[in-house]
Amino acid sequence: MLLFQLKIFKQQKIWVVMAIENLKKWRNWVDYPGNPLIKPQKPEWLIADPTFLPSTESPDGKWHLFAHGILFGIKHFISSNGIKWIYTISKNIRSGIRPFLYKENNTYYLFYENISNPLKSTICYRQSLDLFTWSKPQTILTPSLSWEGKFSQNTSNPCIIKLNGKYRLYYSGGTVFLRDCLFPEPKYIGFAESRQIQGPYRKNQNPIIIPTKTHKFRNFGAGAMKVLKINDIWIGFNNGIYKDQYGRSRSSIFLLYSHNGIHWLDLFKHPIIFPTIGWKKSFVYQLDVRKVGQNYWLYYNARYG
Repeated sequence: MLLFQLKIFKQQKIWVVMAIENLKKWRNWVDYPGNPLIKPQKPEWLIADPTFLPSTESPDGKWHLFAHGILFGIKHFISSNGIKWIYTISKNIRSGIRPFLYKENNTYYLFYENISNPLKSTICYRQSLDLFTWSKPQTILTPSLSWEGKFSQNTSNPCIIKLNGKYRLYYSGGTVFLRDCLFPEPKYIGFAESRQIQGPYRKNQNPIIIPTKTHKFRNFGAGAMKVLKINDIWIGFNNGIYKDQYGRSRSSIFLLYSHNGIHWLDLFKHPIIFPTIGWKKSFVYQLDVRKVGQNYWLYYNARYG
């Protein structure tokens, strides 16, 4: 038994070294010089949490992006090149925020957080064949565990990965309140699994990513995560919530890796995208990342105050 355990440990150690070596290319990300691409239109004062499909994945050969505002819910944008975006006049999903697009065969699923009342949010989905006409919402995840909140209960920031005939739903649960910004952000990240994309989803009982005081870029909240699986390696893009050296609330996009999508390690010591100046002076937030040709495109939102 001891020999078997030692052998497995050696294999894991070799795998970790190989994984880091193969993933060094993920260190360097270059901001598009024309950023920001989409700005909020009055009376909205923010546009946040983008999710997108490149032209090769859409039914009409165009790029599609969904992001939420505060006043009018989830908005739909279209582009011919992924750079210049036009807001469509399709019906907004009024109570939805933090969307995530998932395609299976010729059906598109839009998962999002639905705020049913000021103290509770659930995860819903709608489906479509054309990205314009959507079915009625169906709830697939509701807060039920202690770490998902007590007074205020939240499940949010969905991300779906299909693995061996199962759908794994990564999501955020619970909140922390940023006093210097006067709004909440997610505290934990967990997951649930189902044999059917429509559910029912069985939750993992404990969160898989938690804030810790010793982590410079995740010392206040776990934030959210988008996940890619490339061959045998899982890559997690995590926007942790933290307090900087001056006690100010901040967020950066940090890269994680895993051998099973459950136990995660930091890939690098520093974030790949972080606050700088101007429009991204204080927060670099939620994101979506997908392969486009030979490259990976990552859309995110940011704040300057």
